[in-house]
Amino acid sequence: MAASRKVGSLRLPPLPSVGELIKLYNLRAEKQLSQNFLLDLKLTDKIVRQAGSLRGAHVCEVGPGPGGLTRSILNAEAADVLVVEKDSRFIPGLKLLSEAAPDRLRIVHGDILTYRMDRGFPGGISKPWEEDPPNLHIIGNLPFSVSTPLIIKWLENIAARTGPFAFGRTRLTLTFQKEVAERLTASTGSKQRSRLSIMAQYLCTVHKCFIIPGRAFVPKPEVDVGVVHFTPLVEPQIQQPFKLVEKVVRNVFQFRRKHCHKGIEKLFPEACRLELTQEMMQKADVDPVLRPTELTIPQIRALTEVYAHLCTSDPSLFSYDFREELRLRHLGRNHHTLVDAFKEMPSGPQPC
Repeated sequence: MAASRKVGSLRLPPLPSVGELIKLYNLRAEKQLSQNFLLDLKLTDKIVRQAGSLRGAHVCEVGPGPGGLTRSILNAEAADVLVVEKDSRFIPGLKLLSEAAPDRLRIVHGDILTYRMDRGFPGGISKPWEEDPPNLHIIGNLPFSVSTPLIIKWLENIAARTGPFAFGRTRLTLTFQKEVAERLTASTGSKQRSRLSIMAQYLCTVHKCFIIPGRAFVPKPEVDVGVVHFTPLVEPQIQQPFKLVEKVVRNVFQFRRKHCHKGIEKLFPEACRLELTQEMMQKADVDPVLRPTELTIPQIRALTEVYAHLCTSDPSLFSYDFREELRLRHLGRNHHTLVDAFKEMPSGPQPC
């Protein structure tokens, strides 16, 4: 009986509905912030279930907005919930939730892109990387405008074991536009295979949980939404610095409909482009006429290893950016055009 009372005490008392809070505080989703409210608590409960058991867990929720997902996290018996909200309009409603869940809900008014999450939780919850994940979860219904830069930032944190991953292999359960969710989880050979697929999957086990129809949100977005769960791997599938992997993958996929050697070529200055591209493809034992979407992670790993070796031999290669080369060439061409035009201008009055 005492145990059941303890469990019951972690559930929220009766509160105004999320819809009523939106009316009470006159809240409107800001289009420029890509805000879309999810008011159906059955759906927010379903998102939370994808994270696994939250009983006694520490949770960081990203962009709680009016607090629908926050309620589901609290009702799942999380012991410590930290919400990071940039929009000050939502703070009063979140404070109401905090009062209903004493000592369980902490509110940070700030930007998740700059917030130091490694300072937000006690060090005692940390787990060695090689062991099971810590009892810490990141959950969020992400605004579309920040979802991709945010997951790239967190993937870089995973590679470095910094930020929220200083505590160990912290799990993430996040929403994305359906198209982005499909890219994150796409398998080799699929049309959705992309830079995001490789960057996420070489570092994490990535699972697309379910799709939420756009009509479930207020206001209704033009696209459906996918829920994706990430668990960092004990050992990344590519043992190279994140920035180097990102550069190789970005170049490979910039010409996604062409043969993969076309993108690899752009890693090198024009003077040695063909020679080094051929060397890289041969040493990595990768067929140069494969499409980027057909490359497996072991093949990407082989390419990054050869590229890392080439950069060790010539450190200037890593800083080379063919786009900058094109820009400078374009500027030079414009400069010569202006100089030639100036030379052709008449120096004095011309006869009629």
